[in-house]
Amino acid sequence: MRIGAHVRTRGDYLLAAKTALTIGAQAFQYFPMNPRSLALKEANPQDMHACAQFSKEHGLLSIGHAPYALNPAVDEPERALMVALIKNGLDITNACGSLGLVVHFGKYVGKDPLQGYKNIIQCLNSATEGYNGASLILLENQAGEGAQLGLTMEEMVQVRKLCLRPETIGFCMDTCHAFASRLWQGSDWSDLERRGAQLDYLPHVKAIHLNDSVYACGSRRDRHANIGRGYIGLDNFRTLLASPFLQEIPIVLETGAGWDGTHRDEIALVQSLHGKEK
Repeated sequence: MRIGAHVRTRGDYLLAAKTALTIGAQAFQYFPMNPRSLALKEANPQDMHACAQFSKEHGLLSIGHAPYALNPAVDEPERALMVALIKNGLDITNACGSLGLVVHFGKYVGKDPLQGYKNIIQCLNSATEGYNGASLILLENQAGEGAQLGLTMEEMVQVRKLCLRPETIGFCMDTCHAFASRLWQGSDWSDLERRGAQLDYLPHVKAIHLNDSVYACGSRRDRHANIGRGYIGLDNFRTLLASPFLQEIPIVLETGAGWDGTHRDEIALVQSLHGKEK
């Protein structure tokens, strides 16, 4: 199982990969560009190539995470910038040898939610037009905090199906978000797995954000807790980690660092849970 954590790049993608290896990770997530702005990034080709080569040599899987403010649900004329950012992010993750670029499903502030879905589809269509890379757009489910879109598997699947190039789109499932939105109630993983397979959602989940939740199920609050220290609990994570759908994909922690400033101990904890279903 490919367990890892989000790591800092400090402007150096190769450094991110090396950091992941030193903390016992088999996967890692990084920001291809500044996560707090909507500025495009001109990355160093040599650094990206070195990251891809190092990851391949050491069996590391990686994913990039788009800037927080990137919102594919916006109306025009803001859409052009969102498209440019996704294209930029895909170019970087593809050059770094990463499986995909995680993009939040999006928030729509208009009165008609249907328009929000249309905007997302149009944004994704524009972003993937002419794209020939192997790195995917990974749509991330949302907790429901300030957003009513992207809370269900049905939405995610339908948006992907309606895109012109669905083969360029996969999913990243965040466990805290799923718990907060009641997509996953913790103890019902077998039901979610059955429905996810029927809907054709889980076969396209290419990465997991593994986070416990500070708040109870259905809170609609996106507050990550360290594994075993929130409302989801270790037993429910054991069941999730045993899923055949999750065995060969990056499973990345987005939780607080440990005493040494890394996720070394938490990665070891999650590895110990794997295969020990209650």
